[in-house]
Amino acid sequence: MKYYLIAGEASGDLHAANLMKALQEADAKAEFRFVGGDQMAAAGGTCVRHYRDLAYMGFIPVLLHLPTIFRALRQVREDIVRWSPDVVILVDYPGFNLKVAAYIRRHTSIPVYYYISPKIWAWKEYRIKQIKRDVDELFSILPFEVDFFRRHRFPVHYVGNPCVDAVEAYRRRSPATPRTAEEKPVIALLAGSRRQEIKDNLAIMLEAAKDYAGSHRIVIAGAPGLEAADYARHIPDGQPVEVVFGQTYDLLRRSVAALVTSGTATLETALFRVPQAVCYYTAAGRLVSLLRRMFLKVRFISLVNLIADREVVRELVADGMTVSRVRAELHALLHDEAYRKRMMQEYDRIIRILGPAGASAAAAGKIVRLLQQRHQP
Repeated sequence: MKYYLIAGEASGDLHAANLMKALQEADAKAEFRFVGGDQMAAAGGTCVRHYRDLAYMGFIPVLLHLPTIFRALRQVREDIVRWSPDVVILVDYPGFNLKVAAYIRRHTSIPVYYYISPKIWAWKEYRIKQIKRDVDELFSILPFEVDFFRRHRFPVHYVGNPCVDAVEAYRRRSPATPRTAEEKPVIALLAGSRRQEIKDNLAIMLEAAKDYAGSHRIVIAGAPGLEAADYARHIPDGQPVEVVFGQTYDLLRRSVAALVTSGTATLETALFRVPQAVCYYTAAGRLVSLLRRMFLKVRFISLVNLIADREVVRELVADGMTVSRVRAELHALLHDEAYRKRMMQEYDRIIRILGPAGASAAAAGKIVRLLQQRHQP
């Protein structure tokens, strides 16, 4: 069968690539066209557009790049109609993907499946109407989403979490080796996957961590689609900092603490059992904090805390992310043994909630079976 996938950022690229590999196992005749990144390209098929052309964040950057986004939207819609796949599989990225879904529903009979459902439980809950209208099947990777969508009378398939798959596969490929006495412990900085996130977060993270530069290695995880120059411009001259690309899991496995911008990386850090603080600076922080309290439907922004339904890791967000607060939290992560132990216990509980590995295979199996049922006379 023919599968058209759309992912709009680095984490979506990873999860979509794993889904593609699982679909190839479930369907020997699988063909792919996609909007995505390098990992999807490695899985096979034809890349219609790279996600880096669409990865704009925040009102002003999106506004400035609207012509590019609209051209991409038109290109993708036309390409889907021309290729006529058996299914369109949307991966997160709701601002773009829900527009695609609406067009496909109006102009074709192609089924639309959503893998990694939009986070409308956090805000924009009104989008449930569009999802119920334009999406045929929804595949969730977060356990708490099931009850949310069922309350809205929309069936959802929980398939497990692909981060569990990815981390387990990495551990099978790369057995751990103990750190030698000569090696400095590592503090990992995961400052986001977009240039704007790097600009907003990295300088504060580096300032908070600089006191440990002599005793620890300070290592930045470079995001796919970005370059060393995107980080270098935010690193003070003379500060001993490393930037590594394509080695995030290696980095997390060696780390004793991490400062992490909210997103999938917070969950991956927990799966590696690395003590962490969630750091997400925004301009006009007080206003953002006020708006967050007014409009967000959830208490937390990090996946770790959302899955646990309690504060497991400290969230330093908007005006709450200051150098002094990040520095104090990093000190606690490194030196407060009771604090670290409680966090590890909560990590273990989260891992049990997520369930075993196999999310990509479970999702692929359900997708293929559902499509086969559609094709039955």
